[in-house]
Amino acid sequence: MGKENALTTQVTYGQDIVEVKQVTQNSALTISKQAGARLSGEITISRSMDRNTAFTDWVKETVANRNLDSARKNVTITVMDSQKTPVRRIMLSNAWASSWSSPSLEAGGSGPATEQVTITYEDVTVE
Repeated sequence: MGKENALTTQVTYGQDIVEVKQVTQNSALTISKQAGARLSGEITISRSMDRNTAFTDWVKETVANRNLDSARKNVTITVMDSQKTPVRRIMLSNAWASSWSSPSLEAGGSGPATEQVTITYEDVTVE
């Protein structure tokens, strides 16, 4: 993506919480909470349209062609500081484009044409 493109929502992740109920030797009920399975999530990217088709082709695999098996990719989002030095990496596992919104084109508008893509993923790793 170019410098005019921006991530418009934050990446969130978490895990299920499992409640475990047990009865002690004194017949008292105890409830404890434990970590369950990691939750999947989604992000929304808003980007200016350009001539590069790599991103658009990937979106077409699931949104238009409904080919989820070949569309699943591992995606890395790199957050950079003002000097373009990476400060954080967010890796999304088995990510795919789950929805796409076309640009809103207004007669007489002077802004860039922007598309929105929602990316669904199975797991996230933050470095």
